[in-house]
Amino acid sequence: MFKIILAAFICGSLSLSSVVSKSDWWEDGSFYQIYPRSWKDSDGNGIGDLKGITEKLEYLKEIGITATWLSPIFQSPMADNGYDISNFTNIDPIFGTLEDFDALLKKAKSIGLKVILDFVPNHSSDECEWFQKSVNREDGYDDFYVWDDGKDDPMNPGKKLPPSNWISIFNGSMWEWNEKRQQFYLHQFLKEQPDFNFRNPKVHTAMLEVLKFWLDRGVDGFRIDAVTHMYEKIYENGTYPDEPLSGTTNDSNTQHYVKHIYTQEQYETVELLYEWREFLDDYKKQNGGDTRILLAEAYVSLDSIDQYAGNGTHLGAHLPFNFDLTSINATSDARDVEGFVHNWMDRMWTKHQMANWVVGNHDLKRIASRVGDDLKDLVNVVLAALPGATITYYGEEIGMVNVDCNGPCSDTRILGRSPFQWNDGISAGFSSSPNTWLPVAHNYKKVNVKIQRGVASSTLNVFKGSQKLKHTAAFKEFKDEGGFSYGALNDNVFQIIRGKSRGEYRVLANFGNKVENIGQLFTKAMKDDKNIYEYALVTSHSTHRIGERVKLNEIFMVPYETVVLKKINN
Repeated sequence: MFKIILAAFICGSLSLSSVVSKSDWWEDGSFYQIYPRSWKDSDGNGIGDLKGITEKLEYLKEIGITATWLSPIFQSPMADNGYDISNFTNIDPIFGTLEDFDALLKKAKSIGLKVILDFVPNHSSDECEWFQKSVNREDGYDDFYVWDDGKDDPMNPGKKLPPSNWISIFNGSMWEWNEKRQQFYLHQFLKEQPDFNFRNPKVHTAMLEVLKFWLDRGVDGFRIDAVTHMYEKIYENGTYPDEPLSGTTNDSNTQHYVKHIYTQEQYETVELLYEWREFLDDYKKQNGGDTRILLAEAYVSLDSIDQYAGNGTHLGAHLPFNFDLTSINATSDARDVEGFVHNWMDRMWTKHQMANWVVGNHDLKRIASRVGDDLKDLVNVVLAALPGATITYYGEEIGMVNVDCNGPCSDTRILGRSPFQWNDGISAGFSSSPNTWLPVAHNYKKVNVKIQRGVASSTLNVFKGSQKLKHTAAFKEFKDEGGFSYGALNDNVFQIIRGKSRGEYRVLANFGNKVENIGQLFTKAMKDDKNIYEYALVTSHSTHRIGERVKLNEIFMVPYETVVLKKINN
């Protein structure tokens, strides 16, 4: 059955005029994730940097982006590609300097582009000054990280065993023995990434100071990394409980050996998000300007995401990421997508009047590699047609694929982090050097910005067209009664209707490999619709051109075709 979002039902006593009031900038924003190592190299060393990002910022405005999120650029020994931070208030020399960052912010503000930084509060690098002070038990830092004496080894007198059976996300024990301090420290990720102790108020203060440092420089918000890992269960006597075995593997060194019920999604994490939200809201009150926001990375259930967004008394993250659409693959159909959309809208939109949609990031396989070349444009159009904010990973707008390589790519997470493909020249225009930190994808001669700019139905131009529609009045009308509806017309065809009083658009996406007679799929009322519709956007699979006109009962769709139709008044 077709899903219809009714503002009067959702909002209860809210008047229609209050429901359709102007949205804050982030509510329907187009966010774009830049992986700084791979976007643009300005100095020819094969590694992307801040000056390179600044040089290309206007490209983001060209394609309809309103805010960019930068993966970590902070000082780091790079054990985990920058997610192991040694100095939270300085730029790593690989990327440039604080002055370079200030120049980037200045350029972004001049063109109306918001800048979001990664915030990695769960842990630091083991080279961080704070950790070294904690190892040495310096005053004020003794309890800055999670330390424990461990258990006596009954088989080896004088030896110590880890305090619990907890397994790191990167496999092996979460506990690492420090010879100098003669204690174990906790690391939910690499052993080079010791976890902060958020039960120490001084850690809270230090993190707020980090946020204020970057807010004072002019950033517009933060994407919070690894939200679910901030706290661990500890008993009143100071011991840590073993986690139950999962039963899925006999390998005691793999993260899946145990169920992470004591090391993820602890209730204190929610309160921490509320604390940071209050801090950002107070910062705006004191300093003025636009809303500074929190994006929260959490691969968790909707029950948890619900809490991360707020509980009626406290507000949480503005956008706790919705990862449902990352499940889309080459076998997904219209009913799968209907289910993903319904899951979010029925819970998060109904309760919080907030939606966001993520299809990829730096840890996932790229869209084109996941769904195939035929469906990549379909996914981009559907993403932009849904209400709320969208988060696009760099390169998805031109259909980049995972890179094929050995050696440095042994970590499969980085296969989707290859250099951005600007043109068909040396290193795809990413660098003047032929030697880049990761190899350029094999198809860069055909898949790049320069070539796609000149092809009307290219992935880039389809993306630009969909983003342009996303920011029209009709697409912003989703809070109005009947301003947004969606549903699977059959297993293959997914439909989204946007707008009402300010114009109507109908998005049709054919996930299937056969021709669909759309007129036969419509309800009687739709079949009897005498209105004329104009093709406002078509993908490369379409047999139609922008500007052509048609009646609903006359529509046929070829395999994998996606179109946007604009209703024309008779």
